[in-house]
Amino acid sequence: MEKSEFVLRAKPPTAVGLFAEAPSLSALAAQEAGCTRCPLYKNATQVVPGEGPARARVLLIGEQPGDVEDLSGRPFVGPSGKLLDIALQRAGVPRDKCFVTNAVKHFKFEPRGKRRLHKKPDAGEIDACRWWLDRERALLRPGLIVALGATAIRGALGRSEAVSRLRGDIIDLDDGAQFLATVHPSSLLRLKDESDKREAWRGFLADLRKIARWIEKDDARALG
Repeated sequence: MEKSEFVLRAKPPTAVGLFAEAPSLSALAAQEAGCTRCPLYKNATQVVPGEGPARARVLLIGEQPGDVEDLSGRPFVGPSGKLLDIALQRAGVPRDKCFVTNAVKHFKFEPRGKRRLHKKPDAGEIDACRWWLDRERALLRPGLIVALGATAIRGALGRSEAVSRLRGDIIDLDDGAQFLATVHPSSLLRLKDESDKREAWRGFLADLRKIARWIEKDDARALG
């Protein structure tokens, strides 16, 4: 297992008894549907809970649902999700080892005519939704947590850190899990210059290949 030179300490979760502890991911998703912890639920179509195997060893955290995810109720099924699927496949990361979710569970947007344009969640919204992210994490008990972008970093750690500061290193967390930060796939979609796109793609794949190597070592350790 790759080790870091220092332990990254996450801010303890806020203890707010909104609901009783959910015994399963499906029960947690049902609870999330009734969430009113921040105002985003008022305009979103529905909550978008995490999705994946209950025994997934890798937790992939994105920013928030987009327009497609908001309408479907499923995470990472829009353009960014499709790019992530391609990248994971190219990097050799088995999807059945991953649980995908978002730091914020409701779509935040700005109406622009008939379109709904993505709007970045603020710190208060991320922190309010961290309660759900912590519940997912407690149920999954992942060995590796992967934050896709700055919003996901704040959701995972409870504080803001630049992607550039943490990117690409597998870091030990103080609860025994490990942590990897990289960019969100949507950042690749926003690039216009072809050379910039190719460079960003190579960097993203390099980060995801570290997940693949981590899984290989984790599987070997499980087999003893």
